[in-house]
Amino acid sequence: MKLTNKSEYALLALTALARNYQKGLLSGDELADGQGIPKRFLQQILFALKRAGYVHSVKGQEGGYELSKDPRDITVAEIVRFFEGPLAPTTSVSKNFYQPSPIEGEKGLMSLFAKIRNEVAQILEATTLAEVSGLGKPRGRR
Repeated sequence: MKLTNKSEYALLALTALARNYQKGLLSGDELADGQGIPKRFLQQILFALKRAGYVHSVKGQEGGYELSKDPRDITVAEIVRFFEGPLAPTTSVSKNFYQPSPIEGEKGLMSLFAKIRNEVAQILEATTLAEVSGLGKPRGRR
């Protein structure tokens, strides 16, 4: 798995919104300037996040963006999958995006890449926006 700039910027924007959760709206300019995200690129990202139900926006001079869900309920895995697709290093071991690949005939390689997928998925699925934003653990975890 390799993150594109789009995924990285999305995660940066979402972390800023997580830190501001239930404190009011953040303008696109505040997000772009505060996180070092090109404004035009941020608009595209926020539009995608809004359509997916992660972000809510309000238009107007006092408008801006906020998370649609509690940051403790949004995992890093779901955001990465939304923008990048599979977490697996090859689609032939992907649980959510399986497609055949040339290595399927090699059980040793399949086993190795499945282990990598499992480790990456476990970490990203267990990590929420709240955690990476410094807000604490998700609900129900100690």
